Amino acid sequence: MRPTCLLLSLAFAAPAFADKLDDAILAEMKRSHIPGVSIAVVKDGKIIREQGYGLADIENNVQVTPATVFQSGSIGKTFTAALVMLLAQDGKLSLDDPIAKHLPNTPKSWEGITIRHLLSHTSGLGDPYGKLDLTKDYTEEELIALEAEIPVLFAPGEKWSYSNMGYHLLGFICNKAGGKFYGDQLRERIFAPLDMGTRIISEADIIPHRARGYERKGGKLVNQSWVAPRLNTTADGSLYLTARDLAKWDLALYGDKVLPASVRQASWTPAKLNDGTATEYGYGWQLFQRNGHRTIAHGGAWQGFRSQLYRFVDDKLSVVVLANSTTARPGKLGDIVAAHYLPALAVKPKAAIAETEPAVAERVRAMFASIAERKLPDGLSENVAGNLPQDFLDMVSEDLRDWGPLRKVEALARSTDGEVRKYSYRLNYASGAMLVDLSLGKGDKVEQLRMRPD
Repeated sequence: MRPTCLLLSLAFAAPAFADKLDDAILAEMKRSHIPGVSIAVVKDGKIIREQGYGLADIENNVQVTPATVFQSGSIGKTFTAALVMLLAQDGKLSLDDPIAKHLPNTPKSWEGITIRHLLSHTSGLGDPYGKLDLTKDYTEEELIALEAEIPVLFAPGEKWSYSNMGYHLLGFICNKAGGKFYGDQLRERIFAPLDMGTRIISEADIIPHRARGYERKGGKLVNQSWVAPRLNTTADGSLYLTARDLAKWDLALYGDKVLPASVRQASWTPAKLNDGTATEYGYGWQLFQRNGHRTIAHGGAWQGFRSQLYRFVDDKLSVVVLANSTTARPGKLGDIVAAHYLPALAVKPKAAIAETEPAVAERVRAMFASIAERKLPDGLSENVAGNLPQDFLDMVSEDLRDWGPLRKVEALARSTDGEVRKYSYRLNYASGAMLVDLSLGKGDKVEQLRMRPD
């Protein structure tokens, strides 16, 4: 479909009596080249809004409805963590078990890593995407063996670092501790009791109302890249679900129907590092404050889909956003929806600070000039380089091309953690902005790099 036709489809998909929120969502969809979006809003124990926008399937001109099925991305981690906690309550595992107790042939470098470390992303494990062949159907044993070759980043509990690999391992542990595939356990213990249609991804099965995922390459939308079937079953976030399913999950988390209060409280308590420092993550949930409002959340990104779940629990307001393009910014859409219902949740841009290290700012500028050219920047650690595959560089490059020339690099924060120096920047382009967090370690290597549209 030509871009003009897509925009017309977006316009015709708008509600007959569109309000300011509809207008804002459609404007963000146009800006970010998103074919389709589904939202759900929960307030005071009720689903008060369900709305589909745009197209679930461009080729067949199928519009998004509340019944449209998307992929979860890492929102699926909230369910994996819940299952681990339920198995702990059953006495089938302990959060303080070393993972070697449940997984055979683990490497010596994993000694000291517990299930608790995996849940809270404090294990020191990296991610395998630099070595992983996404077209290979790995067995569980093959995937563990491959991941055992990935260098450990730090001692367990020393730092916090997001690890999909850690949740792969949690799924394998659940398979063994629960005596059956973790997806079947989730269906029996969570999805079916809550009348959710959520299920493990299977591209072979007939799935009514399934959306297609899209990527943007060369200035145009293309179908999502193919991934081997078994890699679409791992416990880091491999679910089919609707916005309504996540609304039901949110509602259940206010009561004891599937998770007792003790499990919920533990899940939403910030994990602590060895030195007592609190992180901003519990067990399968991100934890932070939005303008003083307590927020429990998770986002997701996988195979042409993007997702966001915000739970502003003290306000009894939750927002679900599902989108079917790698260019989507579901967090931005969630921000728009949340502020519509509660203006006090409007995001306030971070204020710039004085630039005292211009050489680092210039290095960031050079790094993103390389990324704009679809090239891996210089000076990255092996782990960071491995987590920037070419398809990701291509995706970011597309955004930067749309945004025009880089106008300004603003320092937002800087700190030190032992020998590691941490920095945050905002890169202001002609028609967009990128937030960048990076850490420089020994030899001035980039040890961590995070980027996201502002």
